[in-house]
Amino acid sequence: MLPQEIIRRKRDRQALTGEEIADFAHGLTHGTWSEGQIAALAMAIFLNGMTAEEGAALTIAMRDSGSVLDWSDLPGPVTDKHSTGGVGDNVSLMLAPIVAACGAFVPMISGRGLGHTGGTLDKMDSIPGYTSQPDEKLFARTVRDVGCAIIGQTADLAPADKRFYAVRDVTGTVESIPLITASILSKKLAAGLSSLVLDVKSGNGAFMDDARAARKLADNLVRVAGGAGLPATALVTDMNQPLASAAGNAVEVANAVDFLTGRKRDRRLLDVTLALAGEMLLSSGVAATTREAFDWAHDALESGRAAELFGRMVHTLGGPADFIEAAGRHLPKAKVIKPVLAEEDGFVGAIDSRAVGICVIELGGGRRTPEDAIDHSVGLTELLPVGAELKRGEPVCMVHAASDDDAERARSAVLKAYSVTDAKPRTRKTILRRVTAAV
Repeated sequence: MLPQEIIRRKRDRQALTGEEIADFAHGLTHGTWSEGQIAALAMAIFLNGMTAEEGAALTIAMRDSGSVLDWSDLPGPVTDKHSTGGVGDNVSLMLAPIVAACGAFVPMISGRGLGHTGGTLDKMDSIPGYTSQPDEKLFARTVRDVGCAIIGQTADLAPADKRFYAVRDVTGTVESIPLITASILSKKLAAGLSSLVLDVKSGNGAFMDDARAARKLADNLVRVAGGAGLPATALVTDMNQPLASAAGNAVEVANAVDFLTGRKRDRRLLDVTLALAGEMLLSSGVAATTREAFDWAHDALESGRAAELFGRMVHTLGGPADFIEAAGRHLPKAKVIKPVLAEEDGFVGAIDSRAVGICVIELGGGRRTPEDAIDHSVGLTELLPVGAELKRGEPVCMVHAASDDDAERARSAVLKAYSVTDAKPRTRKTILRRVTAAV
């Protein structure tokens, strides 16, 4: 089929056939569709949507563009989580070892940064020696021996999605429910999971900034996953401020190590991490009740078992053996580290989280084109949360930059992203809604 004819049909708001969608997935995998043609169809879908049948066909076609993993030899359930993307969202780094410490197996296939949001894979790449895209043999051995592995898509897993994902990132076509659904689920179905939990972000730092759109996406993900034979639940969580007090790559890894070891735990980050851990333990059948799931996850964290498993995972995949104990020595450090000082007294009334994410990209911590290299050392730390009291001349956050000029631009961007009020704002809920197949 001619790519331009398929693009034209979707441009003219016609439903694509399963054969046309399969041809597109084949073209993504084998290079018979150009970057421009892929971008054109992505924009046509973004503007005109897809039917449920089209969305399911795209999901299955991208899953079947590569191999599907088989974990039937493991002595326990295989589960995973996926986040739709946020700012300061490093939950995966703590969640995988927490759940593994409770007896489930977590083969976590993650993505790179998308739009203004950070990518788990980019964060793991800041660990020296870490093999974020191992072959299937090493991946399987790590999951079997450690209990979890956080990696990126291998060449054999949903390769059609891998190429499509990179094009969507730089063409303004990320915020499409059918494309988000197909991208997430094609990878998760290829990973051979027995259950899945979805973290659907809602707010000014999410792709779905409207609560109703986030709920619609959560419903669609749970429904399509169930239709494909993958039991799933979803939590809709608040992303109207960065989740962690750090945004970047190496700085978020350092934040995760602090979290796992108990040196520092951001309150909202803890709430989301334990809620998702509980969902994974429930959906996988490891825990029988919500209370039991929460207690087990909490104990795995407090006992240090999760931190120990994270360290073993890092070392098994090529990273330093003493990473948990000496993360600060191993992680890259920015050349310039400067405070952003408050210019007035008051309270943090709101944070434009999208602007914070874009600030990290401008520092070099994200991509403008798929080929861009990332500076893993840059980012923001010690970000004050909504509700924090401000004093003129005291830090709002710390900027980690490659130069003084970059630091100054980031300072200006951060101050614009923070709104200051005279009164302390009302506290927002972090977990907004739970979505199940019965909804």
